[in-house]
Amino acid sequence: MEYSEVIKNARTCIGPYCKACNVCNGAVCKNTMPGPGAKGVGDLAVRNYTKWQEVRINMDTICEQKPVNTEITLFGKKFSSPFFAGPVGAVKLHYGDKYTDQEYNDILVSSCAQNGIAAFTGDGTNYQVMIEATKAISNFDGMGIPTVKPWDLGTIREKMELVKKSGAFAVAMDIDAAGLPFLQNLNPPAGSKSVEELKEIVKMAEIPFILKGIMTPKGALKAKEAGVQGIVVSNHGGRVLDQCPSTAEVLPFIVEAVGSDMKVFVDGGIRTGTDVFKALALGADAVLIARPFVTAVYGGQEEGVAAYVQKIQAELKDTMAMCGAFSLDEIQKDMIWK
Repeated sequence: MEYSEVIKNARTCIGPYCKACNVCNGAVCKNTMPGPGAKGVGDLAVRNYTKWQEVRINMDTICEQKPVNTEITLFGKKFSSPFFAGPVGAVKLHYGDKYTDQEYNDILVSSCAQNGIAAFTGDGTNYQVMIEATKAISNFDGMGIPTVKPWDLGTIREKMELVKKSGAFAVAMDIDAAGLPFLQNLNPPAGSKSVEELKEIVKMAEIPFILKGIMTPKGALKAKEAGVQGIVVSNHGGRVLDQCPSTAEVLPFIVEAVGSDMKVFVDGGIRTGTDVFKALALGADAVLIARPFVTAVYGGQEEGVAAYVQKIQAELKDTMAMCGAFSLDEIQKDMIWK
């Protein structure tokens, strides 16, 4: 199944907001929420995409010809490539009635695992969402990363128990979800967390803990102080605060601040294997891609996900070969022009 066919199929069933564009750049959906769009004027999702395109590749084929290896080991697990499916929740609200969260996660988690990568799963106000997500991960030997919203500590503790039962090899929290409307004015309160609260949450997790939603070196250093094992440089796809910089713009400064003290992921507007290469050249260990995986599920289920994974892998391998990098460790900053 070709990814072009996946996109065509998705347009028939993905709901009224997402248009399953050939290039998922945030331009058509703009400030469509519910839906895949960004907050406010809606330009941050567009900026995320555009800034990756402004990073260019320095081609160099004067090198020995060798096979390209894209394998990566993270938190004791080996993966075929350094990209993962990002967390998406409340799919009925944002993408129409075709799938429940359970059906979506079952397809995504299983097909990602079968193709050598892992899926982050979403969370929501409906407690069943986390139950279903962790069940999907349990069904595939823990090969997934549940993402918990920044609820009150009591709710987080309950959800961490579900995570532990799933056998997940890591867990995440999208701390930037503090800006989502449905987290406002809850009782008990949900939202931003202090360093001390994060330390407690890291202890609750008992497995590698990834904090998603870091956009400044200062934030990265606070995450380091809290003891997290990984961060995701992310502005939540532009969905929580208007007029932020793009993730491509802030990534190098965050990598410089924390060095190799923790694993650094990045998301936001990454759409091709070439974009993955650029992110790694700027210092990321791996990337997350969210919206196109939704299109893949809606447009082809397991086949659709496989088609997208294979597309990104092929593009990454081609870019690496054309720059003289035959393993991920050989990707260097001087291989891009910025």
